[in-house]
Amino acid sequence: MQNGKINSFQFLVLVVFFSIGTSILYVPSILSSQVKQDAWIVAIIGTGIGQLVIWLFTTIAMWYPTLTYTEVNEKIFGKIIGKTISILFVFMCILYTSALLSHSGTFLITQMFPKTPILALNILMALLVVIAVRLGLETIARSAEIFIFVFLFLFILLTLTISPKINFENLEPFFQENIGSLLHSSIAVVVVSSVNSIVLFMIFPAFIKDIEKAKKNFFIGNFIGGIIVTIITLLCIFVLGSTTTARQVYPSYALAKVINVGNFLTRIEALMATLWILGLFFKAVLYFYAAIFGLKQIFSLKDYRSLTSSLGVIIVVLSVIIFPNILYHLKFDSKVSIALSLIIGFFFPLLLVVIYTMRKKKLKKDPDHS
Repeated sequence: MQNGKINSFQFLVLVVFFSIGTSILYVPSILSSQVKQDAWIVAIIGTGIGQLVIWLFTTIAMWYPTLTYTEVNEKIFGKIIGKTISILFVFMCILYTSALLSHSGTFLITQMFPKTPILALNILMALLVVIAVRLGLETIARSAEIFIFVFLFLFILLTLTISPKINFENLEPFFQENIGSLLHSSIAVVVVSSVNSIVLFMIFPAFIKDIEKAKKNFFIGNFIGGIIVTIITLLCIFVLGSTTTARQVYPSYALAKVINVGNFLTRIEALMATLWILGLFFKAVLYFYAAIFGLKQIFSLKDYRSLTSSLGVIIVVLSVIIFPNILYHLKFDSKVSIALSLIIGFFFPLLLVVIYTMRKKKLKKDPDHS
């Protein structure tokens, strides 16, 4: 599966897609329900804190530039504890891939294909994800390199066509919440866009050609993703208002429905849905890739292809049973997944730093250490 390396620009594109992912669909609603018209401020704060999280990840990654996260775990924690933590990491990746499939299916049947069974939509998306991972990292990166221009074109088109509907009064009054509330609400942004980027540790820096450039691009890609989420949040508040944004399940999709340029360019939300599907697809591919490659390394397997098919079936089954209804789905996104991500994506890396500091002298003698 892993026969080559990707360049730093391709890695930048993957980081952008991962940082955006489903954030542009859900984050405006979650933030507006918590801090109303201050949601955009929270998005900015979350982006800033997220850069610190990326700094933590890149620092750890540079200790062993030829190893992936699961291998680093074993080096620093030891085999048994390292493998245990890596299995939890793989479990999170499988769970989130299933959740993204469920997101995709629910979005499509509620907004576009109401008579299509969700299972059929999830199978189609899972097939694409499995095929992408079987083709390997280089193919995934090259595809992302092409589709990022489609994504950016649609994003700019959305921003320009919705701009006549902007009502600046919807933003007032702002800075109504205290700093404690703003920081607390920013956790959701930090987790979704940055903490979950621990997944990219399975690519960076082991499978990147120019590590130093890729390191900078990790920060830049995460920042670009944060800016896009902030702009979408601002547009939702400007056009829909904070109350309507908070009530909408897919506020940014509702935003696209409002587009009307001279009574000529209307009802283009289906086209705009491409934005969300692209972000969601590449995020699901990266989670699935991390799960498959992590399992391969944990159990020292040579044949990975059988894993993609069997794990593909598991994620499809999970995607239709994991959420009984959309309210449970939203609760999972706003609470359960945040706690799970903080434990696996933030607490364990911090523990990694503590153990590394204690064993620094011995670990530096390892031939894989930089």
